[in-house]
Amino acid sequence: MGDRWHIEVDRDVCIGSGLCVSSAPGGFRLDGARQSHPVAVETDASEAVLAAAEGCPVEAIAIRLVGGAAGGDGGSRGEQVFPPEE
Repeated sequence: MGDRWHIEVDRDVCIGSGLCVSSAPGGFRLDGARQSHPVAVETDASEAVLAAAEGCPVEAIAIRLVGGAAGGDGGSRGEQVFPPEE
């Protein structure tokens, strides 16, 4: 894919199903409270990470392209990859 992604997990929404870890074991881990965390906040784009986000039963995983000026802050997060903006 060639892109870099910024991964966020909303731990207020995460139910700890572990589906993300099953789909992308190199991309996500569960902590002691069974809350998901990205292994690395920024990572190379991958089908496994996207599948994990798409398969999350509560849509707790957000993926954005690295770069750009999302929110006008000139920060490291750009266009949203998942969930799709409506």
